[in-house]
Amino acid sequence: MSEHVWPPGAATAVGSMPGADPAEAAAVVFGELPDFPHLPELPARGVGADLIGRTAAMLVDLAIEVVPSGYRVAARPGRDHRRAVDLLRWDLDAVTEAGAAPVIKTQLAGPWTLAAGIELPRGHRVLTDRGAVREFTESALEGLAAHVAELKARTGAEVVVQFDEPTLPDVLAGSLPTPSGYGTVPAVPEPEARELLSRVIERAGELTGQPVVVHCCAARPPVGLLQAAGAGALAIDATLLGGAPSALLDELGEAWDSGTVLFLGLVPALEPARLPALRELAQPALALADRLGFNRTTLADRAVPTPTCGFAGATADWVRRALKLTTDLGKAFVEPPEGW
Repeated sequence: MSEHVWPPGAATAVGSMPGADPAEAAAVVFGELPDFPHLPELPARGVGADLIGRTAAMLVDLAIEVVPSGYRVAARPGRDHRRAVDLLRWDLDAVTEAGAAPVIKTQLAGPWTLAAGIELPRGHRVLTDRGAVREFTESALEGLAAHVAELKARTGAEVVVQFDEPTLPDVLAGSLPTPSGYGTVPAVPEPEARELLSRVIERAGELTGQPVVVHCCAARPPVGLLQAAGAGALAIDATLLGGAPSALLDELGEAWDSGTVLFLGLVPALEPARLPALRELAQPALALADRLGFNRTTLADRAVPTPTCGFAGATADWVRRALKLTTDLGKAFVEPPEGW
């Protein structure tokens, strides 16, 4: 696998954008993130447009439908599944027309979040059936291969894959509720979680030739597990690291020292009451480098600034401003302003 394809000082975003117009979202992303744009997700469009629905649109020989409790396995593709497929196709059309870039990032649910977010016919999560977990994982990987190939053909860009695993901490902790609400799904042992993640990361890396990003926006992401699984980059909310336990800092230090890139969430996903200065936004990244004993110049090559999370709840005006600030942070990592 080659070194990462994005240039030093590049910035990107997590994935979701506000609104329902894919052409407008793509234009904003390519305009504000010219070095490292991403395929926008527009969950405000409803069924099929959120993280699970988007990923379900890539499944091969499996289908989903919507029931009152959420997404459920379907016997055959119906209206809900076809809608998810159409939404993804329209998003691909939008980025095809938006412009050119050397690299583009695409996002989908990681295997554990996907298995936790879809129900089996009887209402239990796919997560509760290890055979079904493997089946969904292989189906998603087969679909990802076709998706990456199409994205490359349409844009001419190198593709970076990001697996979103917001549910992974709950999967590991055994804190996801059962259908009755009176119990919880048993925790998945870390070795088992790591083995499956390693499989999908390895396969995605083979498809793209690029480091694979795993995003987990929890306050205490399982950094050691994700690094051991082979993640080439970890996307985390850096603003939540204040007061982080020494064990988490040690894991971050080991990951960074090994060459893992940190996608550091620094710019608020929602507009704050007061617009912070660029130095203030950079402070969590600077403090992390200092606490881990790295020279701040490490940020230029082994860190990528991002918003703290997706923009699904943000205003269009804030998205533009936030992406501009994120891009400015990337430039500042390479050429720190005087006084930094």
